[in-house]
Amino acid sequence: MPNSALKLPMRAAARMKTELHMTAAETQRQPETRQGPRPLTLHLGSAAASWMSSLAVLPHARNGSLKWNKQLAPQAETLASALARQNPEALAGAINDEVHRRMADFLAGIDDYRKHPYRRGLDSKSDAPEVLWHEGSSRLLDYGFGSTGTADRRVPTVLFVPSLINRAYILDLSRDRSLMRYLAASGVRPMLLDWGAPVGGERDFGLDDYIAGRLNAALDAALSAAGQPVMLAGYCMGGLLVMPAALARPSDISSLVLMATPWDFHTGSQGDIIGALNLPLETILSAMGVLPVDVIQALFAALDPLLAARKFSHFAKLAPNSAAARNFVALEDWLNDGVDLAGGVARECLLGWYGANDTAQGRWHVAGQAIHPQRLVQPVLNIVPRRDRIVPPESAEPLSALIPSAETWRPALGHIGMIASPRAKRSLWRPLAAWIKAQQPHN
Repeated sequence: MPNSALKLPMRAAARMKTELHMTAAETQRQPETRQGPRPLTLHLGSAAASWMSSLAVLPHARNGSLKWNKQLAPQAETLASALARQNPEALAGAINDEVHRRMADFLAGIDDYRKHPYRRGLDSKSDAPEVLWHEGSSRLLDYGFGSTGTADRRVPTVLFVPSLINRAYILDLSRDRSLMRYLAASGVRPMLLDWGAPVGGERDFGLDDYIAGRLNAALDAALSAAGQPVMLAGYCMGGLLVMPAALARPSDISSLVLMATPWDFHTGSQGDIIGALNLPLETILSAMGVLPVDVIQALFAALDPLLAARKFSHFAKLAPNSAAARNFVALEDWLNDGVDLAGGVARECLLGWYGANDTAQGRWHVAGQAIHPQRLVQPVLNIVPRRDRIVPPESAEPLSALIPSAETWRPALGHIGMIASPRAKRSLWRPLAAWIKAQQPHN
């Protein structure tokens, strides 16, 4: 490694250092400064460690002492031969410069994101959906804009249920990235269950409290407003949450939409990652009573440690006033606006679902009832995005085999892309609106 140390861009590095040492009170006094990407220190550390490792292994790569996978032996020999022809100091300097450039791009993207003028701005009276029901932190939002309050049996009502981990407004992200508003304009009455963040006694909630309690009550309110059976649609973890309701109340649920819904948790790498962290996660839950949002974000980051670096480096190259930049900021704002997970829910999900695979093994119970998807009697649409890395397709596909009435769609979209990407409207929203309306009985 050359004598000159790696130097971060001074302006961005100083800003990061200041913000990392801010107290909570100081942070609250600066509402216009975004604090993401969260957890910042993890993202910066992962990028620095990965890129700097090239310098650390350079001497070993040159002298052939690295242990390569046997399948990579031919490439390793070619690389070693190429390295042997390079001037050691010049090569180390070039790598150092490249690490500097990558970190500079990453920090510039973070800085640009934090200062970007975009704000969601869908909270005005004319834009905000009607609140049909609320209990504790949870609300039922009605996006049937212009409704007179009289149930129209010709219009299908769909109650969307998101995950408990992220904010519900991913389904109403921005004016031009809102599945809720698109469906409302397409002749559907969409409702959204906003779980909220757990406070007070909600911090001790388990899945029974949310499913047999909050979801059941929200469903009652939706049925009362609709005047007819409603459709349930669950996104990600929300797909698991709606299944018990559909099984317990078949006469109230006309059909079911499962969107990127996991079932077999022993596929992909998520189960391995969480299984290896069971002890520290349990220690955190015992000490804090909840699973903090930054721990949740760290678990997601473990799936692709350099994802944040790639995203923000690309963002630094976008024109700030472009649609692509605004869409990036809107999505990142949502990603960084996560909530703590109630302690009971965290244990059931991490230990029961990911750890023991209770769902696929037929051991998952809600309010004392075993949850078996094969007993669903309603029409079911199982949407399995082919590019999903959060819920791998092989985790969601088993539901199609289990449910006799299941129709399966496999759009070429990702987990979040199916909801918020520029291609989502054409590839999924439009056919979904048609499918929903096709399920409505003609009165």
